[in-house]
Amino acid sequence: MTQDYNPAGEGAQMNFDGRMSYSDYLGLDKILNAQKPLSHAHDELLFIIQHQTSELWMNLAIHELTAARLLIAADDPAPAMKMLARVSRIFEQLNNAWDVLRTMTPSDYTNFRTQLGQSSGFQSLQYRQIEYILGNRNAAMLQPHSHRPELLQKLEAELAIPSFYDEVLRLAHRRGVKMPDAVLARDVRQTHQFSEEVMAAWAQIYKAPEKNWQLYEVAEKLVDLEDYFRRWRFNHVTTVERVIGFKRGTGGTGGVSYLKRMLEVELFPELWRVRTAL
Repeated sequence: MTQDYNPAGEGAQMNFDGRMSYSDYLGLDKILNAQKPLSHAHDELLFIIQHQTSELWMNLAIHELTAARLLIAADDPAPAMKMLARVSRIFEQLNNAWDVLRTMTPSDYTNFRTQLGQSSGFQSLQYRQIEYILGNRNAAMLQPHSHRPELLQKLEAELAIPSFYDEVLRLAHRRGVKMPDAVLARDVRQTHQFSEEVMAAWAQIYKAPEKNWQLYEVAEKLVDLEDYFRRWRFNHVTTVERVIGFKRGTGGTGGVSYLKRMLEVELFPELWRVRTAL
């Protein structure tokens, strides 16, 4: 019989008394004890972990988007490309997570749905931050956070600065691709609205990408990101419809009807419509 392998023989640390361990570094005691099901339903743990891990991934997405926006504003878009690519992969990860949640049947969910009370995913602070960063600046969505002044302040601070797309349009203008004054000087607290002039500016870039390669690359990275973001929204809709049908959401929204309305939101409208104009 082969003797059991002991990694200590090759110098592996086996005693962590007074030393930082894997669990210590990652704070696993807190993370793995953060699941507090309120029922005895088997699938409630799945539901909690699905949403907790999604919030962790969104935390990373915010970290990457914030850093990338600062680079764009500082006329240094090259390193931001890796960050934007990472955010797209994060949303791919979030998309894959719906496949796990869809293993929960309507019967499974009804066993603990009442335990959710009025809580709902549309109340996610981090999801709202991501939307605000990317430019969907619906001020009405501040209200679900008004009971927490520190959270409201965080969202208000985001609305006070240019969105990611605002900074990209300003970058293009600085690089010699003229953007309309009305767009550059607009109230950044509001959601950007489609502009024919902005689309014409992007058309210049797409017709001769070699002249403005970095702007072309930024544009395609944004399209890639929104592509994954749209898939995430679509998978959200289909998962909810599969599990609760057309019931109202726990937070009082129309459920599927509310989520389908969100599918119509365009974050970077000119980048999508310029394809028709080419």
